[in-house]
Amino acid sequence: PYYIDLNQNVYVQASLHNSDQNLTIFVDTCVASPDPHDFNSLAYDIIRNGCVRDSSYTTYYSPYGHFARFKFNAFEFISRHALVYLQCELVVCGLGDYSSRCYRGCISRSKRGTSS
Repeated sequence: PYYIDLNQNVYVQASLHNSDQNLTIFVDTCVASPDPHDFNSLAYDIIRNGCVRDSSYTTYYSPYGHFARFKFNAFEFISRHALVYLQCELVVCGLGDYSSRCYRGCISRSKRGTSS
């Protein structure tokens, strides 16, 4: 566990443990929830599909593609729950593969119309 107070910054670093220098990682989705088994019902999106949802989210540059670094601020969500869990989804891509998910950034899902 990592103990924080309201309005304190949370710093996160994810790393890829692989010696292949031609790989990079991308933070696709990070969600906070008071239930470690349910990140849908009562959840707070920090980043979803590469789109930042929390205004305090900041990405930190890393000269190494094997690291993804970011921070966000402990939010009001934490004050209502004794424990909050963070679940993040990362994508591994080929370094310099600009058609890969890692280089496309925010992907907003378009809504489909319904018809008879």
